[in-house]
Amino acid sequence: MKLRYTLLICTFSIAFAPHAAAQTTGCNSSYSRFGMGMLKDQTNSYNRAMGGVAQALRSGNRVNYLNPASYSAVDSLTFLFDVGMNLQRTRMVQGDYHKGVNNTSFDFATAAFRLRRNLGMTLGFTQYTDVGYNFAQETVVGHDLTTGDLITSPAVYEGEGGLHLAFIGVGWEPFRGFSFGANIGLLWGSINHNISTSYSQNNTVLASDGNITTVYDASLLTWKGDVGVQYQTLLNATNRLTLGATVGIGHKIKREATYYSSNISDASIDLIIQSVPNAFELPMSYHFGAAWEHAERLLLAVDAGWEQWGKCSAPVFDKYTGEYKATTDAYMNRLRLNVGAEYVPGRYDRPYQRRINYRFGAFYSSPYLKVNGYDGPKEFGLTAGLGLPITNSINNRSYVNVGFQWTHRKASAASLITENVMSINIGLTFNERWFMKWKFK
Repeated sequence: MKLRYTLLICTFSIAFAPHAAAQTTGCNSSYSRFGMGMLKDQTNSYNRAMGGVAQALRSGNRVNYLNPASYSAVDSLTFLFDVGMNLQRTRMVQGDYHKGVNNTSFDFATAAFRLRRNLGMTLGFTQYTDVGYNFAQETVVGHDLTTGDLITSPAVYEGEGGLHLAFIGVGWEPFRGFSFGANIGLLWGSINHNISTSYSQNNTVLASDGNITTVYDASLLTWKGDVGVQYQTLLNATNRLTLGATVGIGHKIKREATYYSSNISDASIDLIIQSVPNAFELPMSYHFGAAWEHAERLLLAVDAGWEQWGKCSAPVFDKYTGEYKATTDAYMNRLRLNVGAEYVPGRYDRPYQRRINYRFGAFYSSPYLKVNGYDGPKEFGLTAGLGLPITNSINNRSYVNVGFQWTHRKASAASLITENVMSINIGLTFNERWFMKWKFK
């Protein structure tokens, strides 16, 4: 690919990324009503197809922004650029009710290059959480004392928003085999939940009895930081072992959340506004991983992570006291386990089909939030994917990455919704030799 075309694609994608994320149709999950919404995978295309493993992945031809220590491996001759999007279909089940919804989203854009020997740098944009849902629920209130007609209270629930992350990171290898790095980023976005409730008799809204509109709103802006380390060693001529770990820095988000409630009837309008300062927090998180690579053909990796959401606050409305307040009762500590594999029949062989990357993986995640006092949804998933070289040259270093993921979400209470998500993620990894010095004779 010509240099000028690659530069144009990179510039356009970085500039378009925040706007594209803002236009996403949302995750269409009722569980995004709680906490900060649904946590995004935050993986790129190639390791998402490997079950989300990342801590011990280290390569000069790929961007692994989940462990910034990996940046020190960036090839000195190239400029790396990675961009990806996701298409998904979610099937929701609650009792005898079934519904399917489709979504698309722009997931990430990253660029990496070497600053000097053993020192690499990465710039990127990704999504941190997603909020998006729209559903209705009707509750039986009683009967009219005069006519005996059934009186119900229909309610419409709507939510949108999410948090986005733009970051910069460096990774340094001070001596052979050991690397460390750090990401620092800007985390921003809005979270909006809207509930409209009324009373109905024979499908006719009773305006005189009041229509209640409740809004939970927050605009967040803060920083996010992660530090990581990696250690890589050759076991013998054909086997390599890499160990990795990252720590995410938790802190309070110094922004307020606001609760609005308006009750409109024939006689009056009642408006209540309550605000909570420092309503949200980011957790301390700890992730560890190991990867074994054999002859540049087979890679096996495993990750484990622990996120201390249980110590973080979130704004919650107490219906018994009528108070909107920050509490730590909304979250739970989160455990995440990932396993993945990649197989390449012949990375440097001439036939195209032997240079295709085959990827597989699985993951498990415990709930990070509570839903009406119950444990939120656990997640279990299976992944698979292909890394397809863009050209048929053995010197090709750019790939189209296609991944498939099935995710099963189920909460502890049988009455809550079960979600099955089928997604296709598509990414482009451009690896251009920008910094090669050409010699002419």
